Amino acid sequence: MAELSQVARRVKVSVCVITYNHEKYLAQALESALNQEVDFEYEIVVGEDCSTDATRGILVDFQKRHPKKIRALLPESNLGMLPNFVKTLEECRGNYVALLEGDDYWTSPAKLQKQVDFLDRHPECALCFHGAEVVYESGKSPHPYCRMKPQPAFTLEDLLASRCQIPTCAVMFRNHLFGAFPDWYFRLSMGDLPLHILNARHGDIGFLDETMAAYRVHVGGVWTGGSAASEWEAALLRKRVLATLQLHESLLSFLEPRHRPVLREKISLAHYELVWASRREGNLTGMRRHLWEGFKSKPLNRAAPLRLILKSVFLAFVPGAFRLYHIIKNRRRSSTA
Repeated sequence: MAELSQVARRVKVSVCVITYNHEKYLAQALESALNQEVDFEYEIVVGEDCSTDATRGILVDFQKRHPKKIRALLPESNLGMLPNFVKTLEECRGNYVALLEGDDYWTSPAKLQKQVDFLDRHPECALCFHGAEVVYESGKSPHPYCRMKPQPAFTLEDLLASRCQIPTCAVMFRNHLFGAFPDWYFRLSMGDLPLHILNARHGDIGFLDETMAAYRVHVGGVWTGGSAASEWEAALLRKRVLATLQLHESLLSFLEPRHRPVLREKISLAHYELVWASRREGNLTGMRRHLWEGFKSKPLNRAAPLRLILKSVFLAFVPGAFRLYHIIKNRRRSSTA
């Protein structure tokens, strides 16, 4: 027990990995973490959430080969994404925590060292991140995760306004900046962005203008193209918009009042995006509901295209025009099929 406590005190960084049904990808993720070249002690803490494929066996094999580096958390029943994420974070003993999901990987062996050096030099920063590349299992050309103007540090306000977009596989933050996760966190369908927001309340967000990770996009064979890919992408977009809407609504009563204007703008914009999703789906009731909610949250939202809003209002409240719009749209789609 004394030896374990000494190890815990020496650990500078914990690599927090959550994995579920990642048998095709986990080995690459773990190898990229094991290949880091550093001058400090670090550990790799992996929460494996009872996968239905060979993921757990792969993890156990890695842990047996690297018992001093990898700590495998193996619950007896499926916890779910957020409980597994929080449980794995709670097991991290390092001064800093770096996130890596089981289907992503790091592309630079200097990634951990560079982020540790940055946070050591900048005590005013609660977290830092670097660039990442989006890679597609289908073979589609990779591209940067996001394009934004680099600056020495971002703030919580930048994060809320989406001027700062942090790839999960690119972040490192100071451990134990806040106490228990708030209750609303466990009702969300995402874990990374709300965690960054909770951390950013305690300091700035540093940025290293260098690409050192790969964010993998995969969905079986759907990404090979065709109508199935379009339908899948549309469903994924709706899911993401609903997740961010739920997050911003939770933050309204949690964050300080000065953040409410930008939160209301983001809530309004999410409703307008759901207006256009409902229009594509032929859901007239959904269009009307989200138009009202978007207008109610922020009547004059400069981030939402006025032309599309006016067109959507016309289609939503002139049912004949709405039906004609979809008849023409479906005929065009069938003629190009």
